[in-house]
Amino acid sequence: MTIQECYEKLGGDFAQAEQRLPSTSLIKRFITKFLDDDSYSNLCAAMEQGQREEAFRAAHTLKGVCANLSFNKLLDSSSRLTEELRPETDEIPDTAKGMMAEVERDYEATVEAIREFLAEE
Repeated sequence: MTIQECYEKLGGDFAQAEQRLPSTSLIKRFITKFLDDDSYSNLCAAMEQGQREEAFRAAHTLKGVCANLSFNKLLDSSSRLTEELRPETDEIPDTAKGMMAEVERDYEATVEAIREFLAEE
C-alpha cells in the first residue's frame, strides 16, 4: 500500500497534506505519531465519565490533528462533535453521545489504514 492509498482508505486528502508538510517522509513520520496521540482516548474517557469540558477539549484537539494531517473523514466527524460539545453546559448532550459512534468508526478506520500502510512498508 502506498501512502496515497493509505490516505484514500482513511478518507483523507494526501495532496492537501503535501501542501502543509514539505515531504512524504515528514507526512509518514506524523501519521505514525498519530497512533500515539492520546486525544481520542482522552475523548472516550471524558465522554464515558460525562465530563463535557474535557470531552470538548479532547475533541477539539483531535479535530486539529486531523486538520493538520488532512484526515478529512475523521476531521468532519470530530468537528461536528466538537461543535455539539462547545456550549457550556453541565452535561454532555444526548446528541453528542450519538455522534461519538461516528467518530469512533472514523477513528478506527483511520488507525486501521495507517497500521496497514506501516505493516507493508
